Amino acid sequence: MNENVWQRDEVDSPCIQICVVHPETRLCTGCNRSIDEISAWSKMTPEVRRLIMAELPKREAAPKGRRGGRAARLKR
Repeated sequence: MNENVWQRDEVDSPCIQICVVHPETRLCTGCNRSIDEISAWSKMTPEVRRLIMAELPKREAAPKGRRGGRAARLKR
């Protein structure tokens, strides 16, 4: 095996193949990235990708709790 194989030093995508954008937060429920971040990922520098990766655990793609359901509709 050749040990002198060139390798790219890139930050891997956080995509987990669950690509659903939440209508309120506009974040992917799989990776927590915005649509703009997803579309620009391949053009970003490794530094910018690292910044986004560090921020992802703090994001919530889908709001916690229920939105009201039947009880909220009946109150209208």
